[in-house]
Amino acid sequence: MNPFETHAVSNQAAPFADINLFRCDPALGEALVREGGGWAEAGLDALGEKLGQAGVLDLARLANLHGPRLVSYDRSGRRVDEIEFHPAWHALMELLIGAGAHAAPWRAPGPGAQVARAAQYLLFGQVENGVQCPVTMTYASVPALRRVPALAEVWLPKLLSGEYDPRSLPVTQKRGALVGMGMTEKQGGSDVRANSTRAEPLGEGGGGAWRLVGHKWFFSVPQADAHLILAQTDAEGSAGLSCFFVPRFLPDGSRNPIRVQRLKDKLGNRSNASSEVEFQGALGWLVGAPGRGIPTILEMGGYTRLDCVLGSAGIMRAALCHALHHARGRSAFGRLLSEQPLMQNVLADLALESEAATAFALRLARCFDQDGDPAQALLGRLLTPAGKYWICKRGPAFGAEAMEVMGGNGYVEDGPLARLYREFPVNSIWEGSGNVMCLDVLRVLGKSLPEAHAALAAELAPAAARDARFAAYAQRLLDELPALARDEGGARVLAERLVLAVQAALLVCHAPAHVSAAFVGSRIARAPGGAFGRLAASGADAVDCAAILRRALPPATGD
Repeated sequence: MNPFETHAVSNQAAPFADINLFRCDPALGEALVREGGGWAEAGLDALGEKLGQAGVLDLARLANLHGPRLVSYDRSGRRVDEIEFHPAWHALMELLIGAGAHAAPWRAPGPGAQVARAAQYLLFGQVENGVQCPVTMTYASVPALRRVPALAEVWLPKLLSGEYDPRSLPVTQKRGALVGMGMTEKQGGSDVRANSTRAEPLGEGGGGAWRLVGHKWFFSVPQADAHLILAQTDAEGSAGLSCFFVPRFLPDGSRNPIRVQRLKDKLGNRSNASSEVEFQGALGWLVGAPGRGIPTILEMGGYTRLDCVLGSAGIMRAALCHALHHARGRSAFGRLLSEQPLMQNVLADLALESEAATAFALRLARCFDQDGDPAQALLGRLLTPAGKYWICKRGPAFGAEAMEVMGGNGYVEDGPLARLYREFPVNSIWEGSGNVMCLDVLRVLGKSLPEAHAALAAELAPAAARDARFAAYAQRLLDELPALARDEGGARVLAERLVLAVQAALLVCHAPAHVSAAFVGSRIARAPGGAFGRLAASGADAVDCAAILRRALPPATGD
């Protein structure tokens, strides 16, 4: 033994890696089958094995450490507005596109297609959130572009392709393509009606193109092959915001004059490029009717907001796994952290939150699968903004608690928790902030209150028949719904109550009793609030924290 040894390493948990991310998550597997995507189990099992590999997980670290770089000019001084990425970004993009996360439900629609894709997306969310941005926007653009035959003929084969092709070329020369979006301007933010970018039709001989002059304060994925944007039109009978498809390269092969001014220096999502741009006479093609840009974008917004829910659920799951795995490999005061009652309480509370988010997210995806059913379509329109509000809002507190489980090891950049923590807020902000989501909930209820009430009642009824505490909560919510739908100042509380009701209903009907009873006792029988780790520790309602944690991450798979 070296008497001068000062750096022996002990009592440090190994990294959470080389784990099958699908197989170690019973709640995800059960929800997949329950919501109609069971046929995809084998593919998701293989994907979970791949994504859990240490080398794949490290790609996320590298892609964020070496973020994108703007190259405005080439060596000859020509304006190119290119974005350079680290090879880790491209490797992750190849994984997502190769798996079909951007297009699978459109390529092979059918029962459970959206649910299977949602489970896939949730797994990817446990690895790297930044690469999900271009995938989400491409996925959301397909239904709108299908309604424009001239664009669909050229673009859909490339958007539905399973090949990732990052080359800057006209779309006809590429193996695959991606679509981004640009809605927000400096003066308006969420109020897109304040947008000042203007579009003028070129008239006869212009090929249906419009000329765009203006700017976007947030222009997502500037390296994408095309973007959907909003601009003001003045044509008689169609004044207002219209939606335009704006490619990077024009049909003649020249670059569309979309000038990238700078890349945003963001809190998180650092692997992904977000930019400010100016349109200096750029050409775009109309998507939807003139003056009807907002309805067109709102349809796409349903899909992007679904992905915000899925993305947040995925990050929650990743943070939980890293924290619980650490607690099972780290001792303090003579016992493993995972064996100490107060730590068990914290971890079990996080596990409940994560399982409820997963169950809700896949149930929401089924609404998209069954959008031909008016009740399911309406339930989806109601729960999408409510879920985006509440689940995304829970993320930062969840991430902070998981980070604290790991102590200083969680706070430093050497591990994943700091990066995961920074990823949480973007899903709340992007595609409509919390207040916008809650106002959308009121808008849905204002248009279809009786039908929404009936759809919600049908969703909650099976659980109400099984649990008296939940039955009282559900009935109170249904009784108060007409008044709540008129109370703008209380819209956040309404959105929260809606999501908690659906989450509890799913767990009461489908989760083990020790999970559902703990969730109802901590979120339904009393209002949620304060820090995680406030589950009942004694008495008749005492929570079996150890059983919850065995389900959350079966020890044999990660320890």
